[in-house]
Amino acid sequence: MNTIEGMKRSCLVAEFTSEQEGSELTLMGWCHRQRDIGNLVFITLRDRSGELQLVIDDQSPVEILEIARQVRSEFVLACKGILRKRQDINPNMPTGEWELHVNELRILSKAKTPPFYIEENIDTGESLRLEYRYLDLRRPDLQKKIIKRHRITKWTRDFFEQQGFIEIETPMLIKSTPEGARDYLVPSRVFPGKFFALPQSPQLYKQLLMLSGYDRYMQIAKCFRDEDLRADRQPEFTQIDLEMSFVQAEDIMELIENYLAYLWDKSEGYQIDLPIPRLTYAEALRRFGLDNPDLRFAMELHDVSALASQTDFRVFSGAIENGGSVQLIVVPQGSSMTRREIDSLTDYVKDYRAKGLAWLALEAEPRGSFLKFVDHAWIEQVKTQVAAETGDLLLFVADQTDVVYDALGHLREEIAKRLNMIDENKWSFVWITEFPMFEYNEDEDRYVAVHHPFTSPMDEDLHLLETDPELCRAKAYDIVLNGNEIGGGSIRIHDEDLQNKVFNLLGLSKEESTERFGFLLKAFQYGVPPHGGLAFGLDRLVMLLTDSTSIRDVIAFPKVQNSSCLMSNAPSSVAEDQLTELGIELTDLTDS
Repeated sequence: MNTIEGMKRSCLVAEFTSEQEGSELTLMGWCHRQRDIGNLVFITLRDRSGELQLVIDDQSPVEILEIARQVRSEFVLACKGILRKRQDINPNMPTGEWELHVNELRILSKAKTPPFYIEENIDTGESLRLEYRYLDLRRPDLQKKIIKRHRITKWTRDFFEQQGFIEIETPMLIKSTPEGARDYLVPSRVFPGKFFALPQSPQLYKQLLMLSGYDRYMQIAKCFRDEDLRADRQPEFTQIDLEMSFVQAEDIMELIENYLAYLWDKSEGYQIDLPIPRLTYAEALRRFGLDNPDLRFAMELHDVSALASQTDFRVFSGAIENGGSVQLIVVPQGSSMTRREIDSLTDYVKDYRAKGLAWLALEAEPRGSFLKFVDHAWIEQVKTQVAAETGDLLLFVADQTDVVYDALGHLREEIAKRLNMIDENKWSFVWITEFPMFEYNEDEDRYVAVHHPFTSPMDEDLHLLETDPELCRAKAYDIVLNGNEIGGGSIRIHDEDLQNKVFNLLGLSKEESTERFGFLLKAFQYGVPPHGGLAFGLDRLVMLLTDSTSIRDVIAFPKVQNSSCLMSNAPSSVAEDQLTELGIELTDLTDS
């Protein structure tokens, strides 16, 4: 019989209680493994709650023993039996004290042999696992992560509901407002030649909700970006999206700190020290090279341009003459690194536009790549300035300062990983504040918004919009955890004139800004409260809280790096009549 007619599941496989000993239970799930030793068959039954051993022996009905002998891995089973204590306890199994002595067994469906074992921590290639993602999702370690994602989402909703937030859904089909990443476009059949876009974020709509008087909005929002992907990016991702009215940055940051403390307590039983420390954007770059620094270890950057300018080493003097700088990091007791290891670090920084890496090993007799250009007195001056000791390794980058920051910022993290300098049990939060409002894009010959064009400038920098936009700081803030930006937000512009001035600085004419954002600008004429918000990357939060290495591990059906789905073979071709109905004619782009 392959139906469950007449059977009602008592509980999940591993969710019985000791009080049920001696009771008849009805369980359903998948066969994890089967062992047939004559008149005794053991089956390990599995579902999302765990596993339990089933026993079918000569005390079971004969026909049940015959059915049990047919069972193979991943067959779907239903059974009835008596819960009893095991004689041979399995200490490696949470239910290892118990077994179900089966008196009724049904095979509900059979299964082919899976292409990989349905077990934790398998070393099967990710491509194969993603092709058979529905099987991969049966693995206990992956199920735990997906279930924890559910709990994190629930705790998030609980917290913000307690804080007076209202969850409101915003549209998935919106107007395309290209600025930053490319939109995913959806053709309209009703309006031939016109397109909707999938939202990169609910930004405009949550601002409109503040204008509409909802005061506190939140949403677990699906977002889409058609961009070149990295290992930790997905074309569709999920945000915890927030917006608040009549607030300043301090109000939002305090709320977020309380949320993080609540979430980490619920999830990890961990008490976050509040308030979370803060670094300005400028200080983060100066000390750590990146605006998302990992603070679980030190190894800060040191600017030694003044001393470097005193040498005859053209790599140093040339960088300074061209307006750049010379900076270094101190690797504690790193002088024991081999030349091959240092050469690999040189190759590493070239990925971040640095031309090379100069080095000094501070031994009794120093070694280094530029010793012929410096003397012992100079080396001692450098040691004193950066508080280095004998046995340390100094790694220098000389270039434009933005390149120096980028290269050394990533290098310090790479070295920390290689030398096991990171306490993996530590949670290190930091706020990054006072971001630049704009940066100049040489390719487009215009300013672009560092965050987005609705971010408010700091009050004391308003005058810089007219004279030095690149020096203007924004009322923006990111929250960083262990080197990962997990969330970011800003106070928004609520003044129509200021918003138009920002659009103008971004190279958008009045006509262009009206075309792209006209509905928002129109709404701004009807009374807008001061407002601001923040969005968390839910996928990244869950990744960190489940000790995963990629957000693909915490998304049920992720895409691969080229944004395709190996399981469903999406994207795919569509029928010609569908394209005709939409007024779309395809052009061969294979040669372009």
